Amino acid sequence: MQFFNSMSRGKEAFAPIEQGHVRMYTCGPTVYNFAHIGNFRAYTFEDILRRVLAFNGCAVTQVMNLTDVDDKTIRGAAAAGVPLKDFTAPFVAAFYDDLKTLNILPAEVYPAATDHVAEMIALVQRLFDKGLAYQSEDGSVYFSVAKFQGYGKLAHLDPKDLRMGARVADDEYEKEGYGDFALWKAWEASDGDVVWDSPWGRGRPGWHLECSAMAMKYLGDTFDIHTGGIDNLFPHHENEVAQTEGATGRPFVNLWMHCAHLRVNGEKMSKSLGNFYTLRDLLGKGYTGREIRYVLINGHYRQPLNFTFDALEAARSSLARIDECVDALTEEVRKFESSKVLKLGGATEWAESCKREFAKAVNDDLNIPEAFAALFALVRESNSALHRGVLKPEEAKAVLELFDEVDAVLGVVRFGRIAQGDAIPADIVALVEARAAARAAKQWAESDRLRDELAAKGWEVRDAKDGQKVKRM
Repeated sequence: MQFFNSMSRGKEAFAPIEQGHVRMYTCGPTVYNFAHIGNFRAYTFEDILRRVLAFNGCAVTQVMNLTDVDDKTIRGAAAAGVPLKDFTAPFVAAFYDDLKTLNILPAEVYPAATDHVAEMIALVQRLFDKGLAYQSEDGSVYFSVAKFQGYGKLAHLDPKDLRMGARVADDEYEKEGYGDFALWKAWEASDGDVVWDSPWGRGRPGWHLECSAMAMKYLGDTFDIHTGGIDNLFPHHENEVAQTEGATGRPFVNLWMHCAHLRVNGEKMSKSLGNFYTLRDLLGKGYTGREIRYVLINGHYRQPLNFTFDALEAARSSLARIDECVDALTEEVRKFESSKVLKLGGATEWAESCKREFAKAVNDDLNIPEAFAALFALVRESNSALHRGVLKPEEAKAVLELFDEVDAVLGVVRFGRIAQGDAIPADIVALVEARAAARAAKQWAESDRLRDELAAKGWEVRDAKDGQKVKRM
């Protein structure tokens, strides 16, 4: 495996600190609203990374934080007139639901910032002990970037351009605002009841501090991979590096990986342009989590991704091609399941070649477009062999197993569909049976109406010599 390291700005061969075990921290959501599809571009990228590591035989310990105290969550709770926890709880629950909708594998730990304030206070104290933190006149505590040699190395900032001594109190700020950043923010009236006691007075942690404290608690002072969107690289991740390495004197992370922005119809996503979508917005338009996932992962993570409704329609068609192939292979195997003809055997050379190309692609810095090319080569060759009648049952079984190996990385082949022979919901069965009765009675208008009702529910029905065939659209 080789991945692009944002720190070195080049591809590097990857080997975990502990053989066979990867420790990974992924920046999670700020739970002040529903996550949007730009957020899920990052979360699906991180899911693919996790799956590729497992594909190569690595166990993964993933930590994804929940930012439930920062400027945005405090403002939101105040506007809603409810306690902070009550304000953030529904958005945390919605985030977990969205992960399931997109078939994103769960992390081992989802630490909430408000549950780890003690660890954050301890980290600030270590920085005071190292001479890297100081308290301002208003009681807030800042990190002195001038006293940390190497500040700016992740974002590749020229130290001569740093605004030494300037202070930035906001949790999030633009690149030109770099300077000493807040570790501990003194309480002010707008914080309401969001406050903790500390050696430096009542207040709350700064956003950048939160991730360092939680990453160190669950993954150690030095771990393998830290990921996030490119917008996190500076200032957030740069500040994480400074405060963590400043406290420990050791390297914080061996590999930094960042995904590029998502655009919608070629433009930056924004509510003012009317192109701002949450996952729920897209589901409400009739698209499935499977189709949305397909679009979100089908691009190189370091390249901007243009999200369009045409791409969703294309995803629907592409997934239908995969489904038809998998169902045909499954039917070929079922013909011989109860006989002694079916034997365990390897796939044909063309199938093994597709697998090699797939592995080569995903291990080359997560080249998912090339991985999809290998998947559709497998579909094309499978269909050709089935059409020519040259695929033995044991070979069909082995090809199906290859589809499952590929899907362990992509998560779109089996996910969210009802395969041929699987259970169909009772209400859909009832409609199909009613349509069969209408056709038998030559009630063509009623047959068409029931077909349209099935389509509205996401099911396609086709008439064949041996009866109706139904599948999810």
